[in-house]
Amino acid sequence: MSIPGLDDRPDDRLDEEEAPPAAPSAPPRRRIGWQKLTLVPVFLVAMLLATWLWFAQADLDSLSENALSGGQVSKALWQHVELTVISTFFVLIIAIPLGILLTRPAFRKATPVAMTVANMGQATPAIGLLALLVIWLGIGRRAALIGIIAYAVLPVLSNTIAGLKANDPTLLEAARGIGMSPLGVLTRVELPLAVPLILAGVRTALVLNVGTATLATFGGGGGLGVLITAGITNQRMPVLVLGSVLTVALALLVDWLASLAEVLLRPRGLEVGQ
Repeated sequence: MSIPGLDDRPDDRLDEEEAPPAAPSAPPRRRIGWQKLTLVPVFLVAMLLATWLWFAQADLDSLSENALSGGQVSKALWQHVELTVISTFFVLIIAIPLGILLTRPAFRKATPVAMTVANMGQATPAIGLLALLVIWLGIGRRAALIGIIAYAVLPVLSNTIAGLKANDPTLLEAARGIGMSPLGVLTRVELPLAVPLILAGVRTALVLNVGTATLATFGGGGGLGVLITAGITNQRMPVLVLGSVLTVALALLVDWLASLAEVLLRPRGLEVGQ
């Protein structure tokens, strides 16, 4: 049975009248939860406060006071930060350009050789590598820095190569199709898409550098390892605890800052579907 006036309506009019209105799409939001912003800093403050309270009531003998007086704690901490920053800087300027170069067609055959060398640097025990460098270069900060750099190149290099290789070939072809130069495709398409993996490698390298820098003391490089070795050698628990707590706190702080940078520097277009 037909109803006059209803059957005469076009089908598209029916679809337009019956279809619900589309909800406005909300802009993508960056996922920085309050846990990421507050949990690690609160833990660091609590740990440092507990250490300070323990030192306030600890009975330090003359050896412990000599090891911790005269600004030696701040000097060791600053040396440790310097070792971490300088080594990370050289890791970045070595590993990221090398990773980009090894993903270009002309140099892809050299990738296994480069990865083997990087794996050798990290597979070698850090203290053994430092000892070999001290024998070769002598005692000083230079040997310690080279050892730290060699130990941390692998995660940044491998993540740079993996991030660039994971890019969708259709996106690269589309960029070339609209007239982009190879350099433009690299800087405006490939690298932004690979940023999350590259930053994850940088974060790993930073934490590795903080830990490996404690061994710099055996090559005359200073750092918080001076307090740790002094506490072990002299059997003074307060000195050992302070050096260990500061090393752990520095590693956690660096990891927290790197995780925030990893979220903030992530291209917004990659968060649309998340």
